Amino acid sequence: MSTQITVRLPDELVRSVDGLVAAGDARSRASVVEQALERYLRRVLAERDAAILAASTDDPDDLGALASWAAAQPVDLP
Repeated sequence: MSTQITVRLPDELVRSVDGLVAAGDARSRASVVEQALERYLRRVLAERDAAILAASTDDPDDLGALASWAAAQPVDLP
């Protein structure tokens, strides 16, 4: 099941999305928005998980240090 929504986007962003579709890099505007939203939501969940892990362990042999480092890293999206 899917639900249709309406969003307003800046003209420049729409031109970029249309360029992806025209070049064959995406099936439709909707697919670009869907993929971007899924990627964003995965990132938010991963950041939340890393923060929970970093806050829940005092064991230096655990993954707390890695989680702290990962939570502070910038994520470059295409």
